[in-house]
Amino acid sequence: MERESMDFDVVIVGAGPAGLSAACRLMQQAGEAERELSVCVVEKGSEVGAHILSGAVFEPRALAELFPDWAERGAPLTVPATRDEVHLLKNAESTQKLPNALVPKTMHNAGSSPNYVISAGNLCRWLGEQAEALGVEIFPGFAAQEALIDDDGIVRGIVTGDMGVAADGSEKSGYMPGMELRAKYTLFAEGSRGHIGKRLIERFNLDDGKDPQHYGIGLKELWDVPAEVHEPGLVLHGSGWPLDKNAHGGFFLYHGEDQQVMVGLIIDLSYTNPFLSPFDEFQRLKHHPLLKQYLEGGKRVAYGARSITKGGLNCLPKMTFPGGLLIGCDAGTLNFAKIKGLHTAMKSGILAAETVFEALGQSNEADTGGKELTDFTTKWEQSWAYQELEQTASFGPAIHKYGTVGGGAYNFVDQLFKGKLPSLHDTTPDYAKLNPADQAEKIDYPKPDGKLSFDKTSSVFMSNTNHDEDQPCHLRLSDPDIPIRDNLPKYDEPAQRYCPVGVYEVVEDDAGKPKFQINFQNCIHCKTCDIKDPAQNITWVAPEGGGGPNYPNM
Repeated sequence: MERESMDFDVVIVGAGPAGLSAACRLMQQAGEAERELSVCVVEKGSEVGAHILSGAVFEPRALAELFPDWAERGAPLTVPATRDEVHLLKNAESTQKLPNALVPKTMHNAGSSPNYVISAGNLCRWLGEQAEALGVEIFPGFAAQEALIDDDGIVRGIVTGDMGVAADGSEKSGYMPGMELRAKYTLFAEGSRGHIGKRLIERFNLDDGKDPQHYGIGLKELWDVPAEVHEPGLVLHGSGWPLDKNAHGGFFLYHGEDQQVMVGLIIDLSYTNPFLSPFDEFQRLKHHPLLKQYLEGGKRVAYGARSITKGGLNCLPKMTFPGGLLIGCDAGTLNFAKIKGLHTAMKSGILAAETVFEALGQSNEADTGGKELTDFTTKWEQSWAYQELEQTASFGPAIHKYGTVGGGAYNFVDQLFKGKLPSLHDTTPDYAKLNPADQAEKIDYPKPDGKLSFDKTSSVFMSNTNHDEDQPCHLRLSDPDIPIRDNLPKYDEPAQRYCPVGVYEVVEDDAGKPKFQINFQNCIHCKTCDIKDPAQNITWVAPEGGGGPNYPNM
């Protein structure tokens, strides 16, 4: 198909913290050098921040490098962390608070140089404003669908998705073909399990010699709570109940501004029981007295979920290829030992921008770019962000191998020795960890009470999710028979439980036989299905631009 095209020096896919930091740093350098530079950011969400979801306690180190005057500029960092608590939930009623001396240093947030309780979405909105003020062009509502790769195997930009395509593939009245956005260099900052990044890793063998990437699913709600229980800056973390030895993870509850708290649960997608439902585990978690004391009498105002790329250094792919870079969570730069990834994602974006700008400075105007930016690897490996990942490389594998308590103890000692204990590895992909249903214990989840716990239908509504129903399904099955033929008898089709919004159902057809139903309109783009499906039969691709959740300040 002949498509219209636009040319830029740099195209960035994704208006998250990594992509926007890269865009800002590129234009800062251009301004300092008094050079013309064209930078475009494409964002599949309806606006910058619409698809951003994170805890979030934010370490401002990279932000201070990018904008030393961030406070004067009005960055949305208004609630410093004032107090940390870490708990081990022993059962549905009791908890054991860890003494501060036993809390790993990576989980200390308060102090003389505190971290901040923030909305990651609002931080990205602010970064977007800074980028546009510097001259960056941001195109929200446009989904990058595929990379442009020439005959020499060089990435030359991206193609945005077609708009106005009906479910049967025909063109509707408002049809608009996607455009080619061509660039000398393209940065992919799609976030966790980016669908183009996934293909680039495979195409360029970027994960050769690496452990398979590991993921979690993070579920989060925003609550308005009574003034008498609200303590701005209080940061709670913990693990244990309701998860058992076969499912690892932990909870968070952060007190932000305006009498709001952010509560969530992160579950490793290496869990083994196919009957486990991350959504329902989160709902019953909130009934524990430790969390209930803050939520009771409050009102839930937002809900969302997102996969988390948490494998760490041992799983981090090569980030360079001819013509471009993978940055942020598209590669997996999150420091899970800190339960933080915004600062490391931003640092990867800043270094990417500096590397790209140097490469463009060495080119004459006729040069079309496309080099492999190997200098980035040197800059990255010499950075404080890489050193963080290096010192915590065994964090995830230790939890997987020894469990929450044993792994936590290993990591506590490992951090005392600054990551010098023998390196641990987990070489089994998350999707391969499920036990067959006949070897697993069924889980009887309590019904939601509508006060602290809720159902999936009302939760989808709280995420402001919307897709045009008359468009091709963006959740693609390599073999449509696998869910009923293979997954149902072996695993009781776990998709109907691991999806946090009920996209997948097993229903009866007209003949009374089981049928696999995909309610793609509910999809909040968490990518869990793409990661956890035991047959690796589900591929998530970007739907029509602007679809998906619209998170207000998550």
